[in-house]
Amino acid sequence: MRRLAPPALCLLALLTAPALAESAGQSAAERLPACLACHGEGGTSANPGVPSLGAMPADYVVTQLYLFRERQRVADPMNAMAEGLSDDDLRTLGEAVAKLPAPKPEANPDPARMESARALAAKHQCGSCHGADLAGQDQIPRIGAQREDYLLATLRAYKSGARAGYDPAMNEVAQGLSEDDIAALSYYLAHR
Repeated sequence: MRRLAPPALCLLALLTAPALAESAGQSAAERLPACLACHGEGGTSANPGVPSLGAMPADYVVTQLYLFRERQRVADPMNAMAEGLSDDDLRTLGEAVAKLPAPKPEANPDPARMESARALAAKHQCGSCHGADLAGQDQIPRIGAQREDYLLATLRAYKSGARAGYDPAMNEVAQGLSEDDIAALSYYLAHR
């Protein structure tokens, strides 16, 4: 059987998502491969704009899946995948994702950029919510070693108000960030 490229797998997952959601008898564990088709088989995404989920705190995953299921957060593939999931399914998926290995930081960071951005991360207290190791905790995501393009898009969306958190903290923090700050923080976090 020919191996499909990751974008083709994401398209396949998107096309089959409604069928998965309508299949009430399908367990959360049976749905996990469709999640990993886009988010990375080992929890590390190779797809532009798609976050890595490996080692994400289970409570954060449950919260996000709930928001997608209830359409309080809109992303068509995720809304389709979460449709019909029970609260127990959300917990099962959250626990499964939390057990995946954390992604590795992007290699060979520029030391000057890292040092400059480290000060910026300290100024905005990223570690106070996301943890000193940026691995996240409780309902707060792991942002260390996350995809740089995803971080850029997310911080921009928080700043513009296009993405509202279930807690306004990120929208408030993002208001004080310039475009250069967003680029620097995204680079730093992806390499941590």
